[in-house]
Amino acid sequence: MTADSEMEIKEAFQRAQKGHNNKAKLVASLKSRYNKLEDKTLFHEEFVHYLKYAMIVYKREPTVENVIEFVARFATSFQSLPKTEEEEQEDEEEEEEAEEDHPFLSFIFNFLLESHKASSHAVRFRVCQLINKLLGSMAENAQIDDDLFDHIHQAMLIRVTDKFPNVRIQAALAMTRLQQPKDPECPTINAYMLILDNDSNAEVRRAVLSCIAMSPRTLPKVLKRTRDIKENVRKLAYQVLADKVHIKALTIAQRVTLLQQGLHDSSEGVREVVCARLLPAWLLRLDGNVIDLLHKLDVENCSQTALDTLRAIFNGKPTEELLQDRVQLDNRRLIPVDSLTCENVLYWRALCEFINAKGDEGDEILEQVLADAATYADYLHGYLRAVPVLSEEQRADFNQLELVMTKEFVSQQLIHLIGCLDTNEEGGRKRVLAVLQEMLALPQTPSSLVSLLTEKLLTLLSDDHRRIQIVAEIISDVREPIMEASQPVDKNECRRQQVQLAEVKVRILEAKQTLEDCISAQEFSRAAELKDSITELENHRNQIHQEIAEINQPADKEIRSEKNDPDSLLRCLTMCAELLKQMTIKTRIGPTISALMSSLVLPSIANAHPAVRNMAVVCLGTCTLHSKELAKAHMVLLLQIAQLDEVKIRISALRAIIDLLLLFGFQLLSETAATQTAPPSQSPDRQEEDTPAVAEEKAEDTAQSILVMLSEFLDSEVSDLRTETAEGLAKLMYTGRISSAKMLSRLVLLWYNPVTEDDTRLRHCLGIFFQLYARESRVHQEVVEESFLPTVRTLMNAPATSPLAEVDMNNVVELLVELTRPSALIKPSTKTEEVCVHDYLAVRMCGEMLKDPTAPEVRLYAKTLSNLELSRDETVRKDLQSLLQQLVQVVKDRVCLRALEKMFNQLVDSREQAELLSASALQPVDVNADEAATEDPSKSAKRGKRGQRKVCAAKGGRKTSRRAESSEESDGENVPESVSLMRPSRRAKTAALEKTKLDLNTLINQEANVS
Repeated sequence: MTADSEMEIKEAFQRAQKGHNNKAKLVASLKSRYNKLEDKTLFHEEFVHYLKYAMIVYKREPTVENVIEFVARFATSFQSLPKTEEEEQEDEEEEEEAEEDHPFLSFIFNFLLESHKASSHAVRFRVCQLINKLLGSMAENAQIDDDLFDHIHQAMLIRVTDKFPNVRIQAALAMTRLQQPKDPECPTINAYMLILDNDSNAEVRRAVLSCIAMSPRTLPKVLKRTRDIKENVRKLAYQVLADKVHIKALTIAQRVTLLQQGLHDSSEGVREVVCARLLPAWLLRLDGNVIDLLHKLDVENCSQTALDTLRAIFNGKPTEELLQDRVQLDNRRLIPVDSLTCENVLYWRALCEFINAKGDEGDEILEQVLADAATYADYLHGYLRAVPVLSEEQRADFNQLELVMTKEFVSQQLIHLIGCLDTNEEGGRKRVLAVLQEMLALPQTPSSLVSLLTEKLLTLLSDDHRRIQIVAEIISDVREPIMEASQPVDKNECRRQQVQLAEVKVRILEAKQTLEDCISAQEFSRAAELKDSITELENHRNQIHQEIAEINQPADKEIRSEKNDPDSLLRCLTMCAELLKQMTIKTRIGPTISALMSSLVLPSIANAHPAVRNMAVVCLGTCTLHSKELAKAHMVLLLQIAQLDEVKIRISALRAIIDLLLLFGFQLLSETAATQTAPPSQSPDRQEEDTPAVAEEKAEDTAQSILVMLSEFLDSEVSDLRTETAEGLAKLMYTGRISSAKMLSRLVLLWYNPVTEDDTRLRHCLGIFFQLYARESRVHQEVVEESFLPTVRTLMNAPATSPLAEVDMNNVVELLVELTRPSALIKPSTKTEEVCVHDYLAVRMCGEMLKDPTAPEVRLYAKTLSNLELSRDETVRKDLQSLLQQLVQVVKDRVCLRALEKMFNQLVDSREQAELLSASALQPVDVNADEAATEDPSKSAKRGKRGQRKVCAAKGGRKTSRRAESSEESDGENVPESVSLMRPSRRAKTAALEKTKLDLNTLINQEANVS
C-alpha cells in the first residue's frame, strides 16, 4: 500500500474524533480511496490497526464514540441500496445467484467475532457496540449470509451473559434484528426472557425491554417488569406496552392490574407515564370513547380503579372538553332510568366528583351536569324503590341475580352522587334526608346499600346528638316495626249480650203497658215513676246495642313486635357501626348508645349467624374507643373472641384490640386488673396496700399473654390473620406502645419467610415499616441492633425442612446494617464523636466470633464489620482494635483473616485514609481504572470504607466493589464523587473538562514513533 493511502486512513481516524467533522464526507473520501485499490488486504489490516486504539477504551469518551460511529458508517456504506418492489420482482429469478456480502463488511464482522472473547472487558464492550451499530445501520430489507448470521447470533448469546453489564446491554441491543417472534424456540427471545427475569442490572433489563418483540410469549414478561424494583424499568415497561401492545391483546385482569399499580406507583415518573402515554394510547385505539374504555374494564368489581382512571383522564382535558364528553343527560340534568348502565353512571359520578373537587370554580359547571337536590332525591327514591328483592328460588337463577347485582351497583353510584349535591338550600336538604331515612327503614332496601345510605345520611347531619337520635329511631323502626293486630270475636260474650238485650226489651214493653194502665186509672204519680224507669231501660238498651256492635266489628290495634331475624339484626348493627365511626372520638357514650349496646350489640355477639356476630364485634370495638370504662369492661371478651371464633370475626376482634392498645396503651390492662382485684374478705386498709401490687402483677401477666397471643398469630396458617397481626404489631411498635427486639426479629423473619412471598400486603406493610421505624429515632435503631444477633441465630439454626433455610442470610444482615446506619436517621446527630449504634453492633459481633471462632457465621460477621459506619470515639476504636487483635490470633479461616486485617488497618490508619480519599477525589480519571484496580489488589484495599456509602434499605443490596462493575449505561463507575465545598467558576470547569478529555492521536503517534 502506498503512503498516501496510509495517510488517508490515519487522517480519517484523526478527523473522525472531532464531533464537528462531517462523517459523510470522510466516509465518501475513504471509500473512493478504497475502491481505487486493487489489493484490499493491506487496507483491511491498516484499518483494523487504527480501530484497535478505540476498542481498548472502556469509558464512553466522545472521541471514541465518534470513531465507532464513523467505522459503522464506513463499513455499511458498501452495502447496496435497498431495491424497490419492481426491481425485486425483476430480480426474482436471480435470487439464487445473489451476490455475497461486501468483502470489507465481512472482514469487519469476522474481526469483531474473533475478538468478542477477549480478556479485556473494554474490547468485548466495543465489539458488541460495533456489531449493534453495524446491524442497526443496515437497511430494513438488508440481507446477510446465513453463516455470518449464525456466528453473530452465537457470539451475542454468549456476550449477553457477560460479567460486565455494559457488554450485556450492547449484546442485547445487537440481537434486536436477530429475533424471530413467530418461532416458538427462538434463542434470542429465550435469552431476552431469561434476562428480564434474572439479570441483576436495571439498565440491562431496560435495554432488553426496549428491543424485545411483542408476542404472546413475551407479553407476560413485559407485564412483570411493571413491578420491577427500579423506577426506570417500570417506566419503560409502561411505555413499551403503550406503544407496542393493543388494549385488546390484554385480558381484563391485566388491564385492571396495570392501571391499579401504575396509577398508585410510588414513583411520580411512573404515574406520569401511565397518565400521559398508556391511557392516551388506549383511548386512541378506541377512537377516544371513554365509555368504551370502561367496558374494557370490570367496573363492577374494580370501581375504585375505574374512578382513578377517569380522574387521570379528566386531569389531562380542559373543562370545555369535559362538558362536551358528558354523558347523555335529559332536560332535568339526569340520565334517564332506562339508559342507566354501570359504565355511564360511574362516568357521571366521576365527572361530578372531579368538578366538585374544584370548589367554587366548579360550582357553575356542576350545575350543568347535575340536578338540584330535591329533583335528584325524587329520582334516587324512584330508582331504589324499583330494585327487586329476590326470593331463594330466584337467587338460583344466575341471570336474575346478575340483573339485581347490576341494579345494586348503579344504586351505589347514585347514592355516592349525593355528596356532590348542593344541600345548602333547606328544602332540598330536607327532601334528601327524608328519602334517606325512608330507604333505610324500608325492609325491601338491599343490605349492601345500608352502610352507604347511613354514611350519606350522617354526612348531612353535623350534630352528633341529632345523628344518634335519628339513627336510633330508624333502628327502632327496623327492629320493632309498628304492626296492626285485631282481636277475635268472643261468641259467648255476644250471646250473653243478646240475652241481656232481650230482657231489657221485655222490661221496656212491660213498663209501657203498666204506664198506660196507670194513665187510664189516673195514677199520675205512679205514671211519672214508670216514665223515668222506661227512659233508663232505653238508655241501657242503647248501651247494649253499642257493645254488641263493638264485639261484631273489633277495631285494629297498633303494636310493636321485636324482630330477631339475621337480616334485620345485620341492618341495625350496620347502621350502629356506621354511626359510631362517624361520631367524633370525644363524644361520650350517652343513654341512647348505652341502650343500643345492651339491647342490640351485646346480645348479637352470641348470635348463631356469623355475619351478625362479626358486625356486633365491630360495633363493640368501635364503641369501646369512645369510652375507657367500656374498654375496661369488654377487653377480656374481645380477647376471647380473637382466639375462639371464626377467622373473619377473630380479625375484627384483633383490630379492635389493636385500636384500644393504640389509643389507651397497655395502662388499660393495669386499670382493668385493678378493678378485678381486692377480695372483699380483707380489711379496707390491707386492701389498699395490696391492690396496686396485685393489679400491676396481673396487668403484666395480661400484657404478656396478649403478646404471646399475637406471637402465635404470626405463625398462623391463615394469611389474613397473620397479616393483620403483623400490621398491628408494626403500628404498636412505631407509636412506642411496644419496644421489643424479639418481636422485631419475628417481623424481620416473617418478611423474609418464603411462605409470605405471595402476601403482597404483608410484604409492603413491613417493608415500609422497617424504614420508617429505624429512621425515626436512635432508640428505635438500638432495638434493631438488639434484634440483630437473635435474627442471625434463628436463621443459622433453622432446620433444612424449615422455609427459613432458604433465606439469604447476607441479605438479612445487609438490611439490618442499613437500618442501623447513623446517617439513615431523619435527624442524624451532628456530633461525630458520639458513640453510635454500629459501634455496639461491632462489639457484639466480635464477642460472638470470640465465643466460637470456627462457627460458620464467623465469615458473615467478619464481612459485615467492614460495612459498618463507626464513630470517631477513641475509646470505642481502641476496644475494637484489641478485640480484632484477639480474633486474628484465634480465627483460622483465610477469608475471615483478610477481612479482619483489613478492618484493623482501617481503624489504625483512619486519618491517613481520610487524607488519601480526599486527595484521590481530585485526581484526573484513568481510562482503564477498573482493570488497574483488579490487577493491583493493594490499590483497591486503599479505597474508602464501604460503610460510608449511602444506600437505601432495600432487599438485594450489593457491595461497593460489585457496584463498580455493574455500572449503568453512562459508565459512571469510573468517575469519583467530587467533595467540593464551593461551586467552581465556569472557566475552572472548562479547564478541568479539557484535562479529562481523551485524545487517541497521542496513542497513535506514540505507536508510530516506536515503529
